[in-house]
Amino acid sequence: MKAPIYVRALSPAEKAGIEAGLRSSNAFTLRRSQILLASSREQRPAEIALNLGCATQTVRNTIHAFEQKGLACLKQESSRPKTVQAQFDQAKCESLRAQLHQSPRIFGKATSQWTLQLAAEVCFERGLTVNQVSIETVRQALRRLGVGWQRAKHWITSPDPDYVRKKKRRDALIALAQRCGWEVGYLDEVWWSRVSQPNLHSWSERDEPQRLQELSVDKNDPDPKALAC
Repeated sequence: MKAPIYVRALSPAEKAGIEAGLRSSNAFTLRRSQILLASSREQRPAEIALNLGCATQTVRNTIHAFEQKGLACLKQESSRPKTVQAQFDQAKCESLRAQLHQSPRIFGKATSQWTLQLAAEVCFERGLTVNQVSIETVRQALRRLGVGWQRAKHWITSPDPDYVRKKKRRDALIALAQRCGWEVGYLDEVWWSRVSQPNLHSWSERDEPQRLQELSVDKNDPDPKALAC
């Protein structure tokens, strides 16, 4: 059983400050002021908790907070997490920017596209953060750099040296299709399951026979395979 604790002797200024807290419209300040005054009259924590309808640990926490902070403990601190400032100072924000300018594959990931979750994972794996932060923390870190995630996507560049040329060619085909009423489809990083064979189709030049190759693997092969055509 825990021994009863009491608040230390109050100075006139502290007593006046606590009594002023009894008139506060803030429930947190009011409750702590009631607890401290009751404790100064040598009421036990369990008795105070019973009278005020709170937990005994709440009373103990209030007394300990007053010992550490004095009257400042009557003001409720913001519950907003300080993760961004704690995890990403300006230097680390710049490291995050540099990271997003590179392909995730450089960091051993099986994709070329960044997501906020993936960025958080790599930051932790690199030791940029002491633990894996939330995607909102990464988003806030980007905002400290003056960019939002949607805007950031425009400067996250591809490691492919021919990226710009290929993108222009793709965009030209899309524009041509729109003018001619065609349908254009293109895929990036398509992975097919080995559970069932996909339906394979191919295109060929005019007056040329279709060339279709179906890939298969040994059903007894224990290693997973990604099949493509």
